[in-house]
Amino acid sequence: MAQACRLGLLLALLLPVVGASRPGTVVRLNKAVLSYVSEAGKVPLQRALQVTVPHFLDRSGEVLWPTRVQILNVQVPRLHLKFIDGFGVRMLAAANFTFKVFRASEPLELILPAVLLADARVAQGSIGTPVVSVSSCFTLFNKAIVLSGRHSVGPALLVLVQQHIKAVLRNKLCLSVSNLVQGLNVHLGTLIGLKPVGPESQIRYFMINAPNITKDHISLDINAVLFLLGKPIVLPVNATPFMLPEHVGTSGAMATVGLSQDLFDSALLLLQKAGALNLDITGQLKSHDNPLNTSVLGHVIPEVARQFPEPMPVVLKVRLGGTPVATLHTNNATLRLQPLVEVLASASNSAFHSLFSLNVVMNLNLQLSVSKVKLQGITSVLGEVQLTVASSNVGLIDTDQVHALMGNVFENPLLDHLNALLGMGIALPNVVNLHYVTPEVFVHEGYVVISSGLFYQN
Repeated sequence: MAQACRLGLLLALLLPVVGASRPGTVVRLNKAVLSYVSEAGKVPLQRALQVTVPHFLDRSGEVLWPTRVQILNVQVPRLHLKFIDGFGVRMLAAANFTFKVFRASEPLELILPAVLLADARVAQGSIGTPVVSVSSCFTLFNKAIVLSGRHSVGPALLVLVQQHIKAVLRNKLCLSVSNLVQGLNVHLGTLIGLKPVGPESQIRYFMINAPNITKDHISLDINAVLFLLGKPIVLPVNATPFMLPEHVGTSGAMATVGLSQDLFDSALLLLQKAGALNLDITGQLKSHDNPLNTSVLGHVIPEVARQFPEPMPVVLKVRLGGTPVATLHTNNATLRLQPLVEVLASASNSAFHSLFSLNVVMNLNLQLSVSKVKLQGITSVLGEVQLTVASSNVGLIDTDQVHALMGNVFENPLLDHLNALLGMGIALPNVVNLHYVTPEVFVHEGYVVISSGLFYQN
């Protein structure tokens, strides 16, 4: 059963493991994946086909004599897979079975060539996962090749031995294929499992309609739901579903994954609601990390110098009130942050006194990449950071002077914090042990495409 499951897991590569609507993801598994599965699936299929054969009743003597029959070896020199338009996947496997018949007089060894044909339908399951079912399966046998023991076996008995073996294999080989499918469906169920995004957030994928199957690919639409503290993140209703155009990505890739604007909006809304982008930048006197103190600020804001004649540490509280906005244009992805930065000074009684607060607008260049099953990002500042005074308890403030003085003090830590979060990544649709390999990421107007190979890690 374990051997059958291993091939079943490999056959999962044939199925659209992902897709999209709100937030949208579409995955197409192209014909290139069939060659990988065909080659990788030969050994597991050989093991799965090594079934048990019941004893043969030898009628050559006066008394029926049960004779043990054993499959010594199974070789699958050819495994071919193809998509069936509007249906699923067809499998053709050529196999050579080596048998040993343990006769008392002389063991008989023979090779029986066979061709196994099976059609598997791919549909949408009730729990939002792909479901595979074998609709037809049969085996064709060629004439057996006797390796040894021919001279001690009469032609009639040899015919009976072959008939016995063929009758057993016709039932058992198709049963093995059905067992593979059952194991495959269990494996595909891992698609809908919750995958962590952060300490208190998760993402879950599930199919929203039946797969689209052509002679060139299988494509599924899958919904992505992000959760914060067990509650789903809900975007405003958008009646326009995400449709992945034809002929995008790299020609010949195993998988083409389309990620809509909605998925990015939902992920950024999750970060904002979780407060993940908020941070405190604590100041210390004579600190190289944060050179700000009331004495330094007092040089450009006289009221600070008046209120704090002695140097005191300054603390910056960065809070993200609005949701970050990702913009996807052809070959260009950007991110817009609008944090509020509150500047506080530590008083002599260890209390904090609010000096002023700034509205900040940061436009960032966003670079996307894929590692195993995660979409990751890294940002850098694009253009000038804009500052405006939101409130002040220290009179008039020259924002140009303040920005020159303290810009890097909050910009660099905020950027490092954001990149650390984006570097953790968000799980793409996947099943257990299946990874994206050598991925390429392309940014289009309103969506992102990932062209990738696939690798099953046993």
